[in-house]
Amino acid sequence: MSLDKVLAISGKPGLYKLVMQTRNGFIAESLLDNKRMSVNMNHNVSVLSEIAIYTLTEEVPLKNVFKAISEKENGAETSISHKDSKDKLEEYFFEVLPDYDEDRVYASDIKKVIQWYNLLHKNDLLTFEAETQEEVTEEVSKEEE
Repeated sequence: MSLDKVLAISGKPGLYKLVMQTRNGFIAESLLDNKRMSVNMNHNVSVLSEIAIYTLTEEVPLKNVFKAISEKENGAETSISHKDSKDKLEEYFFEVLPDYDEDRVYASDIKKVIQWYNLLHKNDLLTFEAETQEEVTEEVSKEEE
């Protein structure tokens, strides 16, 4: 599953999988406990594919950050917890994304990224090879137009 169907809902713990759209919102399923809930348009919802991390030169899509974490951890869960100290989190994130903007990326953001990575890994939703192939196909079709 691509990150297009994975949601972060403000005020709700964890991540959610988009199940279906309704007239006034959508149905989302929690990746933590598989419970479904109705989400209306009043909720602040972020699609993970639209989130990026600030670096000193550009904004790096969250998918690329997850890929860098996966490469560092050899496809396993992170070696640190999202509950570790601010210094440990920043040191770890510096190893993953050396040029991240320390002024605009807070420890709370790093906690979320690590927590989300581990949750997606636990639910087998991190598939970088398939997404890479889809991107190549999309780029080729754009060039042909």
